[in-house]
Amino acid sequence: TGLLLAAHYTADTTLAFSSVAHMCRDVQFGWLIRNLHANGASLFFICIYLHIGRGIYYGSYLNKETWNIGVILLLTLMATAFVGYVLPWGQMS
Repeated sequence: TGLLLAAHYTADTTLAFSSVAHMCRDVQFGWLIRNLHANGASLFFICIYLHIGRGIYYGSYLNKETWNIGVILLLTLMATAFVGYVLPWGQMS
């Protein structure tokens, strides 16, 4: 879904929000693609947090190298999500 959104996105700060609005209003099923993208990202993070909880429950954090790589991946995912949140240049961004 991100590639479909990127096809209609304009990376200019003055046009970014209007390109997102164009995607939702004028592109056929653009609103659906954007909602699938947003909800898919939320579902992905729910799965990540469940995976972390399972790792804590079963004591997987005892394997330090693997746990540290997981923490680095989590921080990378959070940074990527932040960038995706800021890209529309809307009121909440």
